Amino acid sequence: MSRKEGALLQFAPMQSSVDEGFWHRFSSLKLNKLGIDDSPLPIIGFYAPCSHSQVSNHLTLLAESLPSESSDSSLVPEPSSGNRNKCSVPGILYNTNTVEGFHALDKMKLLKEEAAKIWNDIVTGKAVEDCSMLSRFLLISFADLKKWSFHYWFAFPALMLDPPAALVNLRPASQWLSAAEAESLSTACNEWRNSKSTADVPFFLVTIDPQSRATIRLLKDWDACQSDAHKILFGFYDPCHLPNNPGWPLRNFLALISAKWNLKSVQFLCYRENRGFADMGLSLVGEALITVSEGWKDTMPNAVGWELNKGRKVPRCISLAQSMDPTRLAVSAADLNLKLMRWRALPSLNLSALSSVKCLLLGAGTLGCQVARMLMAWGVRKITLVDNGKVAMSNPLRQSLYTLDDCLNGGSFKAIAAVESLKRIFPAVEAEGVVMAIPMPGHPVNSQEQESVLDDCRRLSDLIDAHDSVFLLTDTRESRWLPTLLCANTNKITITAALGFDSFLVMRHGAGPFSHAHGFNAETAISSSSDVHKIKDAKGKHRLGCYFCNDVVAPTDSTSNRTLDQQCTVTRPGLAPIASALAVELLVSILHHPEGIFAEGDISSNVIGTSEQPLGILPHQIRGSLAQFSQMTLVGYSSSSCTACCDTVLSEYRNKGMEFILQAINHPTYLEDLTGLTELMKSASAFSLDWDKDDDGGGGGDEDCVEI
Repeated sequence: MSRKEGALLQFAPMQSSVDEGFWHRFSSLKLNKLGIDDSPLPIIGFYAPCSHSQVSNHLTLLAESLPSESSDSSLVPEPSSGNRNKCSVPGILYNTNTVEGFHALDKMKLLKEEAAKIWNDIVTGKAVEDCSMLSRFLLISFADLKKWSFHYWFAFPALMLDPPAALVNLRPASQWLSAAEAESLSTACNEWRNSKSTADVPFFLVTIDPQSRATIRLLKDWDACQSDAHKILFGFYDPCHLPNNPGWPLRNFLALISAKWNLKSVQFLCYRENRGFADMGLSLVGEALITVSEGWKDTMPNAVGWELNKGRKVPRCISLAQSMDPTRLAVSAADLNLKLMRWRALPSLNLSALSSVKCLLLGAGTLGCQVARMLMAWGVRKITLVDNGKVAMSNPLRQSLYTLDDCLNGGSFKAIAAVESLKRIFPAVEAEGVVMAIPMPGHPVNSQEQESVLDDCRRLSDLIDAHDSVFLLTDTRESRWLPTLLCANTNKITITAALGFDSFLVMRHGAGPFSHAHGFNAETAISSSSDVHKIKDAKGKHRLGCYFCNDVVAPTDSTSNRTLDQQCTVTRPGLAPIASALAVELLVSILHHPEGIFAEGDISSNVIGTSEQPLGILPHQIRGSLAQFSQMTLVGYSSSSCTACCDTVLSEYRNKGMEFILQAINHPTYLEDLTGLTELMKSASAFSLDWDKDDDGGGGGDEDCVEI
């Protein structure tokens, strides 16, 4: 065999391949866990020996190359073992938060840092114990999560011998070895590759004894290989298919051989396969002559290794927007703003609570359309709209979910058209439209209509039971009564939004009067809260009132004998979006408050940041005026005479059920008589007469004042 000076040993560069699953998982990890943290992230790459005469294998990144998102796990991926097709290689990912930061990275410095790790592993012997360390790699990236595009660049650090190694007589292994040696080596390689303990060990030693028997050993068994009678080959899994060049992993292998064992002549085996079996015709054997100077290993060698992109030293860029399912892309884009909130502004944002909450919207008009869209913007995915009206020509300008097409041919039902619009806006929303009227007090029904009305009552009750939060967005007072009663009975989060011409009210209803009771006792409930100032909730605090708690009359028919401007919701166009946004913000704040529906009502403060809650204060009522461009927060406590939520009314409903509701619908004074409002108004009239009589007497002074 010739020992003459050979040609310069040239290596085929390592090539990279990134599976889409890697970028999907990294995007999720970035949004949900890493945030703006740009610390280096350990990752794992995978490669295997070349298995085709025309195609090289690549170092591949898969979803499993990244650490898990679980909160209790460290940011270190779990390496696989024993898989013959996935030899694990440690890597490091540097992801920047801006594209400018990506381009500004000091690439030479980063390459040297990773090369220094390889060199240290060689010097300390760690690379002999775990030879995968010789193939460390580096990945820099910038993830544009708005456009689903990713800029990235691989480096495969390779230590440079000085002077470079020379190559002597590189040939297929079947030509270098005798037939018996080649057959024995092929058998040994297949056994090595089929063993779970060695299948993914990419660097190894081959000894061939005088009887042509080949044995494969781990690098740490170098001392056991020393025998003058044995041929020794330094084998490695070669991902390259080229017949005249060994693959990139040989570079650092030669550096280890020279630094650890000080060899000047190295016979190496580029192990390659065909259809999963050793192929001595594709595998190469060559001899490298190493002539490094004395003291070479005292300092770290120079390194190269940035991957070329079509022959140029530039990064790669991939866009997944076109390949992603449109619905999945819409979900990712919709959640982007919310997940970005968790990076800095709101780390405690509970996205799972928002995505799982079931919201029932009673009314699909100006308020209902706006509330539905605001809920989706906050990540709410389960929305049901209830309305029995049809889209009129005057609606689309003010009601954002409708278009002219919805008005044609008599108009589509609002509940159905709104749901179709929501799904066009965001295909992943779980929306349902229910066409039904809400039974109302002050709107008597005859015997022929009675069963239909009761069916509507039962259906509304079932809908409220099936949802977590209810928005009262109808345009009359009386249409809010039955939902308020049913929500108080089941202790649902209830939010009312009501509009005037230039004023609005947004409020959350307090917990129901029996929310603390495990079992219900009507007599105890009736006698427990006769005084408005002593009505308390399950937490022992004053119970917040509902929409009707401040009324001294029962809700009645507000639509009959009205002019057109009184029948329609005549309001300044900017009012509904303001009220709708505040209503949704109230819900989000309730869901994030530790006491939820039992939270006390907060009053706004001039001092910024005084609230202990991450989303700020949680008011009970918000009243605003566009005429004054003003807004105030108020607190109103529950009333023992409320026609919708007091324990007297709820006790009567629990005892009589639908019979009670029919009485309230058909008899205008029934609720007032039941709650004592009739007597209260009589007392107030008598008090007024007595006051007038006292005034006529001419007396006056502080001692005559009455505290009300």
